[in-house]
Amino acid sequence: MAKLPRFSLSHNDKNKKWELKREGSGEVIKRFKTKAAATKGGVLERAVKKMGSVRIRKRDGKIQEERTYPRSMDPRGRG
Repeated sequence: MAKLPRFSLSHNDKNKKWELKREGSGEVIKRFKTKAAATKGGVLERAVKKMGSVRIRKRDGKIQEERTYPRSMDPRGRG
């Protein structure tokens, strides 16, 4: 199985925005005003170009959930 790129959605207290970053490099892919704006209607999927694993973090930095795009590449969904 090919290794998926990993991303993290977390809150930046300095600029008060939610940032989607590539893990490892720290490159900011996209910024959002709210977490809801980032997680609604396929926005994250489009931001990672439909290929990657996104860790969605709470404001305190703890992982809230993880989403994999495409869904069929999620290792937890395989038998």
